[in-house]
Amino acid sequence: MTGEDFKNGQVLLIDKPLEWTSFQVVNKLRWHIKKQFGFKKIKVGHAGTLDPLATGLLIICTGKETKNIEKYQGQIKEYTGTFVLGATTPSYDLETEIDQTFPTEHITESLLNQTTQPFIGKIQQKPPIFSAIKKDGKRLYELARAGKTTEIASREIEISEFEITTSDLPKVDFRVVCSKGTYIRSLAHDYGKTLNSGAHLSALRRTKIGDFSVEDALSIDGFISKIN
Repeated sequence: MTGEDFKNGQVLLIDKPLEWTSFQVVNKLRWHIKKQFGFKKIKVGHAGTLDPLATGLLIICTGKETKNIEKYQGQIKEYTGTFVLGATTPSYDLETEIDQTFPTEHITESLLNQTTQPFIGKIQQKPPIFSAIKKDGKRLYELARAGKTTEIASREIEISEFEITTSDLPKVDFRVVCSKGTYIRSLAHDYGKTLNSGAHLSALRRTKIGDFSVEDALSIDGFISKIN
């Protein structure tokens, strides 16, 4: 690929590593593209954030293709991951410590599978209080970390597929196909509640966005090697 290709617009599929923010990936790629082709500036953006504790498919657009970011953001997404049952955390994942524990003795294989059903279709979902949504000019996670409670409105999302793929209590592995705006951390929390227990997300991987698959994605180092 030439520098002109990047300016005219490229869609890059990157497998985001654990503990990187989506913005760190964008900044790293932008820096290398600028350095390799001697650009003073070039537009680079991602089409949908992945939490630092998640891995998987990140669509990165460059140059003129950044105008199409919203088109990619709106596409159906597929995730796989792990819920830990019997315990909740304030952030609904491993970012914060366990705050409550719940019984799991009543949970059977059959109950695990039945409990996915109420979540399939168009549902109302509350985003986690530890999220990047803005309220009164502040991001919710900033308010949450400062110990401030805030009321969050539910939003309509759509889950077309939700299955438990393996279970070894208290851990269960899942696969979800869902619309833009779905928080898998909230799904973990709500699923635990519906089981009359608790749950939080311990691993998450985005495997697909529309027709794009993580199987076709490059690691960050793989991309850098490709353009050098």
